[in-house]
Amino acid sequence: MTTSELSKYKNLLEAKQTDLTHLVRNREGIVIKTSPDALDEVQHATEREMAIGNLVRDSNLLRNVRRALRDIEEGSFGMCLHCEEDISPKRLAAVPWAPFCIQCQETADRSQGDSADSLDELLVGAA
Repeated sequence: MTTSELSKYKNLLEAKQTDLTHLVRNREGIVIKTSPDALDEVQHATEREMAIGNLVRDSNLLRNVRRALRDIEEGSFGMCLHCEEDISPKRLAAVPWAPFCIQCQETADRSQGDSADSLDELLVGAA
């Protein structure tokens, strides 16, 4: 990968990191709200659960973006964490923080229901 391509990816990843950092720091949506009305309580709880889900998703994405930035610094950007083959340029163009090549990602997606914890452990270990 050329220096200009790496620079382009680094700029994209740094911008994404900035956006995600702001989203993760904004935790107003997970504040517990009380209300005398039972329906309002249910609505607040539902909104809080959605906000927590978004926070978890954004935190995981931020972890992958930071890992990709670290990979750029270490010279291993664009390498699959599982099979250690190069990730295709098309995949990196679409998802610069992708931790896996398309084949390993498909395998992980298929087995996600069976072993979601092992995929999470692999990603956390890589970060």
